[in-house]
Amino acid sequence: MPNRLADAISPYLRSHAGNPVDWHGWGAEAFAEARARDVPVLVSIGYSTCHWCHVMARESFSDPVLADYLNAHFVSVKVDREEHPDVDAAYLAAASAFVGGLGWPLNVFVTPEGRAFYAGTYFPPQPMTGHPSFRQVLAAVTDAWTTRRADVAESADLVVEALAAAAAQGTTAGARPDAAALDEAVAALVAQEDLVFGGFGGAPKFPVAPALGFLLERAGGRDLALRTLKRLGASPLRDPIEGGFFRYAVNRDWSEPHYERMLYDNAQLLDLYTQAWRLTGEPWARAVAEGIARFLTSVLMLPGGGFASAQDSESTVDGRRVEGGYYTLDEEARKLQSRPALDEKVLTGWNGLAVAALARAGFAFDDRGLQAAAVSAADRLLDQHLADRGAGGLDLVRASISGRVSGARSTLEDYGMFARGLLELALATGEVRYALAARRLIDATLQPVRAPSDQAALPFRVPNGADPVLAAQGMDLPVDPSEGAYPSGLTSIAGAAWLLHLLTADPRYLAAAESAMDVLGGQLTARPLAFGASLRLSAALLGPARQLVVVSPDDSPGASPDGLLAVARRRASGLVAAVTEAQAKAFADAGFDLFRERTTRSGLAAAYLCRDFVCSLPVTDPADLPADLPADLPADRPAGKPGSTGRSTGTTMGA
Repeated sequence: MPNRLADAISPYLRSHAGNPVDWHGWGAEAFAEARARDVPVLVSIGYSTCHWCHVMARESFSDPVLADYLNAHFVSVKVDREEHPDVDAAYLAAASAFVGGLGWPLNVFVTPEGRAFYAGTYFPPQPMTGHPSFRQVLAAVTDAWTTRRADVAESADLVVEALAAAAAQGTTAGARPDAAALDEAVAALVAQEDLVFGGFGGAPKFPVAPALGFLLERAGGRDLALRTLKRLGASPLRDPIEGGFFRYAVNRDWSEPHYERMLYDNAQLLDLYTQAWRLTGEPWARAVAEGIARFLTSVLMLPGGGFASAQDSESTVDGRRVEGGYYTLDEEARKLQSRPALDEKVLTGWNGLAVAALARAGFAFDDRGLQAAAVSAADRLLDQHLADRGAGGLDLVRASISGRVSGARSTLEDYGMFARGLLELALATGEVRYALAARRLIDATLQPVRAPSDQAALPFRVPNGADPVLAAQGMDLPVDPSEGAYPSGLTSIAGAAWLLHLLTADPRYLAAAESAMDVLGGQLTARPLAFGASLRLSAALLGPARQLVVVSPDDSPGASPDGLLAVARRRASGLVAAVTEAQAKAFADAGFDLFRERTTRSGLAAAYLCRDFVCSLPVTDPADLPADLPADLPADRPAGKPGSTGRSTGTTMGA
């Protein structure tokens, strides 16, 4: 039996390489074999730090008797959901027709043509109350396949039809939420707050960072967000020693965490606690933010730059392998044990989240070490994950490990999160090369904006197309809007385009971002906990856009603790850029019009405060620059769009 997983990029797949199951990786070969043998396909999806994935691997996939049955009656495919998020999204959508409460491991039974006809999550080795054993499930699926093939085909066809209908509905243009609808979304989230233990709902309980980000920027939701963040920081969900947050808690009071620690959670939470500190100046917010940053840079950061995707929940303590055992130890006891294993996959999108968060935290706290970590990760991705493919096209890698590149297709998540990270890094460092790279990524995905009634006119598309196996099976989703744990691909790329618009004044990027949120329409306010990032972007698109540019002399790019730059570090809303005079010119020459004619004044650092690209006269005295939220112009200053006039108290952009 060939071992097809031994040399896989994914540590999750390699952990299954020793199974007696004849595993295939994701690809057309498995489905071709199933057609030739006339057997169904088991698509089993999980990830490296998934506790129940490990449990099922030990209980079932390592059982030689059960493996013999699988090998005789099925073609088995093992998929890392982090390497192939599009495959995971497609099969999650299909599985929702059979089972609620979806999660991982996800086990989907499909025809050789890729059409799902049965699915479930964890199956125990022995029957439990209300739950058949995995062997019973396999026998039932085999019986249906061999004796009731017509029923199987009908079930599969119904799933495909339901997916097609859901896809059409999901790309139907609608109205983006207005201010009143956003307030209703805030009220709905307030109603879901757990008033005893904090957070939302009962158990299990997740940090839902996107929803907290939306609340943090709404006057009616800010107190809730700050209250939740403070409780989270003091809860068992946070490791007080190494500083990182666990993925979720089993219980309503945040106790009994599932101990895996994910890059995407910690990157987003770092950004939220940094923003909370900028809003309040509270020591608890800074302490938690710096703890998360310490975890990212001392635990998840890899040699040569970049970040591992996650840290395992299971560990070996005193020779026994237990979930969470390492994290129950104090600091001294941990020194005598090995840390839980890392999933060392470098994922482009999730690393983009980390780059953005570290760049913003490094700027806010004036911490060059954090900024250096962001630079190191960005440079690694630019060097190893991005390549020209001629005629201005780009190839973006989804995942790599130790310099080896995965064949998995990149997604909008990768383009959007990486582009946003590069733009935030450009703003924090003043290095235009990062903004140029971000613009190339966004331009590669940008589509002509058509009439809102054109359902097929998505404003962004992955340039190298959908996964070819999913596309051939008709299983690829035109857009996956889900974003409970982190922003969807569509929202990520739209958010990056919006930020690029604030730097360039190019209306194409604004129109594309608005069109992307129109695609999601009324879904946003109907389920605000599931669409926090989209709500946050929709609110930003309502404006006004606030921009602050601080220009320092070339020979003294730093600033005194009470200078303009120190005030800028504390600004909690809007775009903030810190550049030298030479850097401002480089940005302007490259087409980033926000920096046009941004100079120092009489050799002194100068700050330009703008709203919707209409800027007040530059100030050199920090006392003349409001440090609080919001960043409004003087009351008699008219707001405008790029190219508007009104020079009575200030200047338009570039004037």
